[in-house]
Amino acid sequence: MIRSVVKGVGHGVPSKIMTNFDLEKIVDTNDEWITQRTGIKERRICAPEEAASDLSIWAAKEALAQAGLDPLDIDHLIVGTVSGDFCFPSTACIVQDAIGAKNAASYDLGAACAGFIYSLNIADGLIRSGMAKNILVIGVDTLSKFVDWTDRSTCVLFGDAAGAMVLTAEEGTDRGIMESVLMSDGSGGKHITLEFGGSRYPASEYKREDYSAHIYMNGAETYRFAVSALGDACCKVMEKAGITADDIALFVPHQANVRIIESAAKRIGLPEEKIFLNIAKYGNTSAGSIPLGLYEADRDGRLKKGDIVLTVGFGAGLVWGANLIRW
Repeated sequence: MIRSVVKGVGHGVPSKIMTNFDLEKIVDTNDEWITQRTGIKERRICAPEEAASDLSIWAAKEALAQAGLDPLDIDHLIVGTVSGDFCFPSTACIVQDAIGAKNAASYDLGAACAGFIYSLNIADGLIRSGMAKNILVIGVDTLSKFVDWTDRSTCVLFGDAAGAMVLTAEEGTDRGIMESVLMSDGSGGKHITLEFGGSRYPASEYKREDYSAHIYMNGAETYRFAVSALGDACCKVMEKAGITADDIALFVPHQANVRIIESAAKRIGLPEEKIFLNIAKYGNTSAGSIPLGLYEADRDGRLKKGDIVLTVGFGAGLVWGANLIRW
């Protein structure tokens, strides 16, 4: 059996840090309120000249270096994002050119905060089928560019980041992507939206003040959905793989809200020491969240060869899903 084995991981984050105390100066909020409700203390914010492709390029180069692969070895380059540089060309094509991955098919995948979960599943399918040998998967978002800095319910949540992973086809191993589950419910799409700039309300025909040019989120409905979705996806992917929570070495969830993460971990019976958290440093980085977490967990020695790691994410769409990876 061909397996999709993790060969390298990388990250890309802006240098600018915005703390909760910085936010106190521009919107009616405070550090205690943000920390208690979300677990976030600070987040990274792109400079005006920085875009999703910049963060992706940094992450891609680091992942390729760790994998020991030349960019020319990459067959597919998949970027999970909903905040790419342009409507077109794809951010993946920009990255492909910048790193010299001339042999790679390159495309973006839009699944919001579950973008990396979805992208990893697509990459795994291509490798298992024999259609690709080496795939570079990137999760990136720069949602700080789309928040309303006067809306304290959303501007405190989001930060910018990218994470990258190189997957390589191997036989005779039990390492790699074990199982994935992907789910969606379009009826809930109205709860997390960004209206302006698409084909429904294009910038060429409509004014920004007529339709939301910023992220809108129904906090109560999103929270209710997330608490259920995360636990549900985790249970389904473990059942599919025939394992239990005792087999999980580390849980790397989408870093949206610490209370949601703790609720999901409790539902599946994972102790606190098996939960990876970096939300305090980065906030919600959407599709960049999970690969950034995997990068830091690997860097810090919390993931060792043969460990089973459980990832799970949810986002606008509504979409959610989970991956099981034997490191």
